[in-house]
Amino acid sequence: MKAERSSDAENSTSRTALLDAAEQIMLEEGYAAVSSRRLGTRAGVNPALVYYYFSNMDNLFIELFQRGADRSYERQLRALDAAQPLWALWDAIHDQSHTALTMEFVALANHRKAIRAEIAASSRRFRALQLDAVAKILAGYDSSAVGYTPGALVLLMSSVSRFLRMEETFDVDTGHAEVIELIEAFLREVEGERRDRVR
Repeated sequence: MKAERSSDAENSTSRTALLDAAEQIMLEEGYAAVSSRRLGTRAGVNPALVYYYFSNMDNLFIELFQRGADRSYERQLRALDAAQPLWALWDAIHDQSHTALTMEFVALANHRKAIRAEIAASSRRFRALQLDAVAKILAGYDSSAVGYTPGALVLLMSSVSRFLRMEETFDVDTGHAEVIELIEAFLREVEGERRDRVR
C-alpha cells in the first residue's frame, strides 16, 4: 500500500510539474514554445511523460486551461461573497496576473478547435455565474443609483478590463485611467469607497 501511495504522489508531482512548466513557458515565450522536450527540461522529468500523462499536447493545454479557470472561478465565488461584491468582482476580473496567460490561450484557440471549445464552455460558465450573482446584488441596491442591467455591467467590466490589459502589453495606456475611473465611480456610487481587496 505504501509503495502505491508513493507512486501516486510521484505521478501527481510530475504531472503538476509539467503543467507548471507549460504555464511558465507560455508566459515567458508564448504557447508556440511549448514542446514535450522543453516541458521535460523545465520540469526536470523525462519528456515522454508528457504523452504518458496527457496523450497529446492538446490535452495538456486543456488541463492547464481548466486548472487556471477553476482557480479563477473559485476566486470569483469568493469575490461575489464579499462585503462589497461588485468591487471584489471588478478586482477579480481586472487582475493582471492571469491575463497574459488568457491571451496566450485565446491565440492558441485560433489554431486548435479543442482549445476553442474549452474556452467557450468556460466562458459560458463564468458568464452564467456573474449574471446570476450580479442580478441579485443589484436588486439589493437603490435602483436609482444602479443605471446598468446585470448583463451590461458584467460585459462592461470584462471587456474593458481585457482590452486595457491587451493594450498595456503594447505599452499603450491612453485613456485607460479615465475609463477605469468611469467604472470605479459607478462602484463608489453603489457600494461606497473600496474597503478591502479579496484575494
